[in-house]
Amino acid sequence: MGRRYGKVAIGGTFDPFHMGHMKLIDTAFALGDEVLIGLSSDDLAQSMGKAPDRSFEERACDLMEYLESKYRDRIYSIHKLEDPFGPLASDPDIQALVVSPETEERGKEANEARKSRGMGAVDIVRIDFVLAEDGEPISSRRIRRGEIDKEGRVLGRVQ
Repeated sequence: MGRRYGKVAIGGTFDPFHMGHMKLIDTAFALGDEVLIGLSSDDLAQSMGKAPDRSFEERACDLMEYLESKYRDRIYSIHKLEDPFGPLASDPDIQALVVSPETEERGKEANEARKSRGMGAVDIVRIDFVLAEDGEPISSRRIRRGEIDKEGRVLGRVQ
């Protein structure tokens, strides 16, 4: 897959950081010359009904570790999200947003926010879930419950 976009965005809470997040990031870098990563602030995550186990700073360190291991020579930036859209709603140069099935609707809302500010819509690129060995999606919720690990290996069942 050749590069098709100058600037691509992704976003999330990234807690805990797992293989699905890696696929999101890898897809963004496969599609774009520059990648903007929106990382939910602790307050935003809580307001969206998420309860991160790790602080914003710890989650940013996890992201940086992965980015530096694979994309050291690429252009990227991490943005602290205090609202659901961050730079996506204000940067007219962003051309695409990579989403999971879980976040696809948020992408549509972001395009509405862009239109209300006189900007064009971004292309929404949807990736599939990364599946655990039991065939169910890897998710932060399942990892926290002890069902699977970050690689999707089954650990046990929650009663």
